[in-house]
Amino acid sequence: MHEELSSPELEKLQLLHRVQLRQLEQTERWIGTELARLHERAARRPLPDGPTLVVSYLREGGQPVMDSVHLGDCRMASKHVRPLTDEQARRALAVDGIRACEICRPDAELGILD
Repeated sequence: MHEELSSPELEKLQLLHRVQLRQLEQTERWIGTELARLHERAARRPLPDGPTLVVSYLREGGQPVMDSVHLGDCRMASKHVRPLTDEQARRALAVDGIRACEICRPDAELGILD
């Protein structure tokens, strides 16, 4: 017959293993609960109404200078922006030479492509 190998040290390690597995399961449940809470909160939060197009400003010599045109929800725009109508955005891109954001592509949205 095959005798099972055992020692006090092995029994301690097996107990530690079972305890750690239970702790890991608990942590995974907590993570699942928190993720569910975050998803629920995000689903309830309304999207802010804002402009569809904005011009982003930078400072040069202490003066604001138009830098780029973005879609209203683009996170690449600086925190200093001004809303634009579609016509103002077209003019800024086509006539004034203001660059279009390469991430949100307002020029494609407006039908202006280089």
